[in-house]
Amino acid sequence: MNYSFEYIDIILLAMIAGFIFLRLRGILGKKTGFEGKMRSQFQEVLSNPKLELEKEQKKFFFDATEQNEFLKGARIAYETIITDISDSDNKLTVSKSLLSNKIYGQFIEALKERASKGHYAEITFIGVNSAVIKEHKKVNNFLEVTVDFVSEIITSIKDKDKKIISGDPERIKKVYDTWVFSRDMNSKNPNWQLVNTIT
Repeated sequence: MNYSFEYIDIILLAMIAGFIFLRLRGILGKKTGFEGKMRSQFQEVLSNPKLELEKEQKKFFFDATEQNEFLKGARIAYETIITDISDSDNKLTVSKSLLSNKIYGQFIEALKERASKGHYAEITFIGVNSAVIKEHKKVNNFLEVTVDFVSEIITSIKDKDKKIISGDPERIKKVYDTWVFSRDMNSKNPNWQLVNTIT
């Protein structure tokens, strides 16, 4: 009989232990929230909180190689814009995409005023002597680059009777310009635009 009671005690203890285990599992063993596989980029961010900051800074990294490539394009843009606003038709025909809305509007107003007087320009672009980056900085999501240009041109303004109003069609003039170009670093569009001219 004693053995029977011992077996009964063991069975009861096992049942009690099983009940307690199930209760604990019900309370502590439940999983809530996202249980799928975490994407690698989120794992990287959690393991390295500086990663997002480094990626953000890298977008605006403007090293010597990138600066040289930028200046090649800036020289071409400078000549294209100068030639477009200084030719005889008083229109912007090829440089619109290189200009911000603000600068485009300013140039259009200047051309309209010139046309209203019956004047037109004649220009011979000799070339860009130098183009030097004065500064570059981040402004919100934009990278702005200020460039000092030195160029040589022959230019004059004439009236409808071809009388010279200003300039000299026989003299090479050295021109100094400081222009600011900008690019949205979050945009897939790689093009820069002229956003300011400093005199």
